[in-house]
Amino acid sequence: MGNEAIGLGAIAAGVGVVTGYPGTPSSEILPTVSKRSPGGIHVEWSVNEKVALEVAAGAAMAGARSLVTMKQVGLNVAADPLMSLAYLGVKGGMVVVVADDPGPISSQTEQDTRTFSLFAKLPVFDPATPEEAYEMIIDAFELSERHGTPVLFRPTTRVCHGNAPVMLREEVAERPVPGFVKDPKWVIFPRLSYQNHLRLEALLPRIGEEFSAYRFNTLSGTGRLGLVTQGISAGYLGEALAILAEGAGGGHAAGSIPEHKLLRLGAPHPFPKRLALEFLTGLDRVLVVEELDPFIERELQRLAGEHHLPVTVLGKGSGHVQVAGENSVAAVTGVVADFFGLEPPLTPTCADVPAPDPVLIEPPPRPPVLCAGCSHRSSFLAVKLAMRRRKAVFGGDIGCYTLGNAKPLDMVDTCLCMGAGITIAQGLHVVEPDKVHFAFIGDSTFFHTGIPGVINAVYNQTNIVLVVLDNSTTAMTGLQPHPGTGDTLMGDISPKIDIAGLLRAIGVKHVEACDPLQFEVAKAAVNRAVDAAATGVAAIIFESPCIHLIPSGPSYVIEDEACKCKLCITRLGCPAILLDDGKVVIDNDLCYGCDVCLQLCPFDAIKIVGADAQAEVTA
Repeated sequence: MGNEAIGLGAIAAGVGVVTGYPGTPSSEILPTVSKRSPGGIHVEWSVNEKVALEVAAGAAMAGARSLVTMKQVGLNVAADPLMSLAYLGVKGGMVVVVADDPGPISSQTEQDTRTFSLFAKLPVFDPATPEEAYEMIIDAFELSERHGTPVLFRPTTRVCHGNAPVMLREEVAERPVPGFVKDPKWVIFPRLSYQNHLRLEALLPRIGEEFSAYRFNTLSGTGRLGLVTQGISAGYLGEALAILAEGAGGGHAAGSIPEHKLLRLGAPHPFPKRLALEFLTGLDRVLVVEELDPFIERELQRLAGEHHLPVTVLGKGSGHVQVAGENSVAAVTGVVADFFGLEPPLTPTCADVPAPDPVLIEPPPRPPVLCAGCSHRSSFLAVKLAMRRRKAVFGGDIGCYTLGNAKPLDMVDTCLCMGAGITIAQGLHVVEPDKVHFAFIGDSTFFHTGIPGVINAVYNQTNIVLVVLDNSTTAMTGLQPHPGTGDTLMGDISPKIDIAGLLRAIGVKHVEACDPLQFEVAKAAVNRAVDAAATGVAAIIFESPCIHLIPSGPSYVIEDEACKCKLCITRLGCPAILLDDGKVVIDNDLCYGCDVCLQLCPFDAIKIVGADAQAEVTA
């Protein structure tokens, strides 16, 4: 996997400290380093991306090579220290892996880390394949250490989660770590920042010149037309050119695509101007195929303008390439065919394929939904039923529980970014104090950025109900540990951070924990918290492990004669309960045995399979 290649490449480069916060599509990098470490590498899941970057920066100041991992929205959290660190610099090589998510497949945004590299004035590497990712991460460490600057490394989802055979280097780099040497340069003051800004501006053109000769920035071909690409789009473009060269189904003969130059940029910033000028010289038109921003397109347009080159540069900015979402082979083939003045090949559809052929038949839609047996479903429903006669707003956050917005729960009214559910609830309460404002947050997200928001609510005396959904893991990104679980990536058992104790310590007067799968108990806890929130912040901690951490419970069956109301479908929305020929049935391949449906059924129609036999055995 591309993420494994990045982790193994970091090991080969002699990395000493690896930090990060789990975020799809980057999450597999740290576990790879932890599992494959030859010894001596410190690996940690930090509480958030800002903390992770600062820990890695400290290690790099002492001369160790350090790696930080996150996804693109995590870079927003880490931006504060990273912007200043670009000015301070580092001693050991430091690489910040930021996995971008075109689509987006599992993110709130489609932001492009290459654009952030311009803002932060940092070099960026942009691998196209797992093989390139392995080699590039080693190059990134070497460049970082050579120039004393942090480096951004930008794989995208299809590179992170794509698979390929990778030839590993036999030797791991042996690197002495000199240790931290006291020096005024490590203390950022305005005068020093000014001087370092001048140094940084002088450094970027030198790195840009290096990138003009970099092995993963390549120029090939001849002609008066030009194609430019980067990252995974290079793979799409390669397939598109092969399809067009065959001429299959199109209005042109095989092999009739025009001569063209091809520029592929694996290290796009600082922009390799010398190589780009060599590419642009003699061209009439250029098409740029990239994800996500028109980053290369803008740089080429700027360069052509500076040098008065009579070339037209097309791409996202000109409307010739889609401005959002992932590229694909089909989309790129159409764009390139249009650029070359060719008819695109016909794309087979389901109507063109005989019915028995299953390959091209579209699968049914599968909307995201909380897992069967997920305790979050019971937590949401307990709050919903307790609030049936009250005006309430339900603030959500980032995690599995964001899926509580789906029908029939419909329990997420707001969702912005990590930790914002708590603070948005405060803003809403200031404007509409007559409503009850809930803030749902997961246990890992609570430690990530939830705590400052709670402190703010206590300090400013804002009456909200905090609901911590504690399922003992970071579930959505792959079941990673966090400070509340008590285990670390180094294999140590550390003291668990007690959420209830922490809330009381920062001034929350009403704190109650309960199991949301005990439904009536959970509803009663909600009512008590709402009453307490009339005079301050009140907190409920719903404690129930993620179903992926515990064995499943018993199987259930619905007695058709007793089934009257279908509340288990219209109110609970569990994917294990469905209608089959008008009858409500339980799919025991999906059911996890949480028994919330049994507690909710007013007609006692849901029974444990073999309950009588189990009772006899117990007796």
